Order: sequence, then C-alpha cells, then structure tokens
Amino acid sequence: EPEWVKTEREQFVEFRDKNRDGKMDKEETKDWILPSDYDHAEAEARHLVYESDQDKDGKLTRQEIVDKSDLFVGSQATDFGEALVRHDE
Repeated sequence: EPEWVKTEREQFVEFRDKNRDGKMDKEETKDWILPSDYDHAEAEARHLVYESDQDKDGKLTRQEIVDKSDLFVGSQATDFGEALVRHDE
C-alpha cells in the first residue's frame, strides 16, 4: 500500500478513533473536522505571513503584501479581500 495510506491508518488508530471501536462516531468525526483546540484565524494568519514574508523578518511590509495580493484576496482572514477594500490608511 502507498505510504500515505499507511500514515492515514496510523493517524486513525492513534488520534481519530478515540474509543478504539474501529470506526469514527459522530463526536470523533466532529473533533477531526473542527478540532476544539485549533485556532483557524491564527493558522490562516501564520500561513499568510509565512507565504508573504520575503525577507523572513516576521513582519509584512506593504510591498510584501502587494506582491502576494492574490493570496490575501483569497484568504478567509481578510473575508476574501473585503478587509483590504475597507482599509483606509
């Protein structure tokens, strides 16, 4: 079997099937899709900085944002670009 199948099988056994019954019930599926300890906004913000910060200084300049504007316009963190339209600097 492919390596990704082996990895998914291990993830299932170790993390997803919490009651060890060999299948995912409603609560296990909910925890997998929407984990309670996962901050979606923070993850998206980290992704935007990681992908856009060309000099890797941990800060974004206006030019870095402009250079990756397609990334920001498609981001949920900016309401798919709406936050960029409302900005009045």
